[in-house]
Amino acid sequence: MTAERKGFFVTIDGPSGVGKSTTIEELHTQLATRGVPAQRTTEPPKSGLGNFTRQHAGQIHGLSLACLVAAARYQHIETTIAPALVRGDLLISDRYVASTLVLQQLDGVPVDFLLEINRYAPMPDLAVILTAAPGRIAERIAEAGVTHRFRGDPTAPSREVDLYRDAAVILTNAGVQVLVLDTSDATPLEVASQIADAIPPLPLPSVAPATSPTPQES
Repeated sequence: MTAERKGFFVTIDGPSGVGKSTTIEELHTQLATRGVPAQRTTEPPKSGLGNFTRQHAGQIHGLSLACLVAAARYQHIETTIAPALVRGDLLISDRYVASTLVLQQLDGVPVDFLLEINRYAPMPDLAVILTAAPGRIAERIAEAGVTHRFRGDPTAPSREVDLYRDAAVILTNAGVQVLVLDTSDATPLEVASQIADAIPPLPLPSVAPATSPTPQES
């Protein structure tokens, strides 16, 4: 981003089955109740590249998928994220760099490579990472069913929890404010309230680092 960044960027990530989508819905309801306007987006974005990524993530693997995800992200930044932050919006993204640091590592991609190809992605002002006990996550996945290949791995819940913990450290070391919330025994209302409380009052001047951490910085 070359223009002045005036908005406030919140990203919400976490393992499959952690209750992320429900929490995000509740967060938007709470923000609306508080009179706080918020723009919502998601990754992969609803664009040509984003839709292609969603449709083919089951067949594309490893480095190829990591590069495709990064390409869709940069398109997302150009068309949605950067304009919102220049306008001064509160922008909330369902998944962002933290998910890449987890899902693509599960797919065998080294973390240094992931940090490098996301070097120019603007960092969030607040990175929320939802977590839960692996056993609770496995139960939720079993109830919802296997909807993509990462959910088909019975070891994925515990591995995702560990990798998201590592991602939180990487982002914190890069100067990002990170909020880790355990959803094991908390309701979406309770979790959303904690996120809403962590968003400062309007106006929302951005305080985030300009770009992603480099491998050397992590």
